[in-house]
Amino acid sequence: MIQRIQTIWLFLASATIFALFLFPYLQYADIGGLGKALKVTGVYRGLEGQAIREEFFVLQSIATVLLGVFPLYIIFKFRNRKQQIQLVVLAVVLILLFGVWLYTAASGALTEARQFLSARNIGVGFFLLPISIIFLLMALGGIRRDEKLIKSADRLR
Repeated sequence: MIQRIQTIWLFLASATIFALFLFPYLQYADIGGLGKALKVTGVYRGLEGQAIREEFFVLQSIATVLLGVFPLYIIFKFRNRKQQIQLVVLAVVLILLFGVWLYTAASGALTEARQFLSARNIGVGFFLLPISIIFLLMALGGIRRDEKLIKSADRLR
């Protein structure tokens, strides 16, 4: 039952997680006044209108790819809805843990630049993880609705 609505929600959750590669989750100015941005791929600084990578985050990049592929994997577990529900809950927990990891990385970068986390430092990527969690919860509702429909059809037989 790949054509169900939860497939769309899971695909959107995956696309939202992969969007972390495009958008920074933190933007700040360092001690010298240069603008810097933190993405899951590394630390970038602006120089003459170009983004130049100063540092590469291998583990964050790998974790983002794995988190982005996980909802796509969940789509193909449509035959076992109970396992699909468990995997969606696991994905939400993993995204929350990944968000904590990104927060600690952002806090470390800001303390290095002697700044505090504020609304002007937050990038678009900061909002992508909660959006992906919302998509996963909507997929969970669709899966539960299908499970309820199947149980009611079994009762009629």
